[in-house]
Amino acid sequence: MLHVNPNISRISVSAASSMTAKARELADKGIKVVSLSTGEPDFDTPQHIVDAAIRAARGGDTHYPPLDGTRALKEAVRRKFARENHVDYDLNEIMVGNGAKQIIFNALMATLAPGNEVIVPVPCYASYADMTRSVGGNPVLLSCGQNNGFRLRPEDLEGAITPRTRWLILNMPNNPTGTVYSRADLEAIGEVVERHPQMWVMTDDIYEHLTYSDTPFFTMAEAVPQLKDRVLTINGCSKGYAMTGWRVGYCGGPKSLIDQMLKVQSQVSSGICTMSQAAAVAALNGPQDIVGTWREIYRQRRDLVVSMLAKVPQLSCHRPDGAFYAFPNVAGCLGKTTAGGQKLQTDADVSLALLAEQHVSTVHGTAFGMSGYIRLSYATDMESLKTACERIQTFCAALH
Repeated sequence: MLHVNPNISRISVSAASSMTAKARELADKGIKVVSLSTGEPDFDTPQHIVDAAIRAARGGDTHYPPLDGTRALKEAVRRKFARENHVDYDLNEIMVGNGAKQIIFNALMATLAPGNEVIVPVPCYASYADMTRSVGGNPVLLSCGQNNGFRLRPEDLEGAITPRTRWLILNMPNNPTGTVYSRADLEAIGEVVERHPQMWVMTDDIYEHLTYSDTPFFTMAEAVPQLKDRVLTINGCSKGYAMTGWRVGYCGGPKSLIDQMLKVQSQVSSGICTMSQAAAVAALNGPQDIVGTWREIYRQRRDLVVSMLAKVPQLSCHRPDGAFYAFPNVAGCLGKTTAGGQKLQTDADVSLALLAEQHVSTVHGTAFGMSGYIRLSYATDMESLKTACERIQTFCAALH
């Protein structure tokens, strides 16, 4: 009999991965599925980044890497934080991990005792809560409604803090809503955090370069510099540089925290692939024009998706200011029956019926902590997006 760690019994497999797998099953049967469930750029990694990895491999950079990252990459990260975020970190305050996701896990594993709490504004990337549970902590899911642009209100944060609170996790631009916080928003949140010295802030800035409004991007340590010693600033190369498969995440934070996180990493994975680190150096130090080019393409895709969803009476879609997701409210679909005879009671029913009847793969909002919504990724070509939105329109028009 297998004895499972009780903490692992509290978590589940990613809903996005599950829906993507279902879409692949249909595609393997020859069905033309439009998959909008995966949060991954559809662009190839720029050639100069690939070339840097090839040079590293051919040059013999194939041995065990330093636990915290190569000096070249840590220096590149240091310059990036100073250049783009106006935050200065010493090299011993920077570490590299296997994607931003490992950085987050390292931090939670290193700091949480059983019963400690992590405040997670929702909707959110589901792994924040599950990673907290996996190390014995308790996620406190704090609802952020569409009527406030899915933003965390300082008064709600104040009400959720207890003596057991250890972290507030902020993700901006947000997955799944695309919400971007202004400097004033962060300052107001920072005022609350300052009053509670037992809690720190973890910022997941992985979509930093994908913003579309006139509101400039700020990270917490930049907007509220007096909190820098209680902030872990997390980023990576996956989204901005189309490097999801290279698995490069990095962070800056107090040395006392980084030291503990490195203990975790030393026992879980050790350092990350040397060729990937060479590629990340090229990404951070090299030309940045491709980032702006892709951002404009994403903006056009966003505008197409939002405009087409706006024509569907049963849907209400908040206009995302960043990332590459739309998060329409599907409450108008619930209680109705599809053309195929499926009664829609939940947002999961909507996602499953869309896949089964119109072959459009999405992720239900409950997976992100907020029911009554679905998430669509517009990180795919315009033709596919147009086809998907037309199928969604057809699906909703047939509801009765």
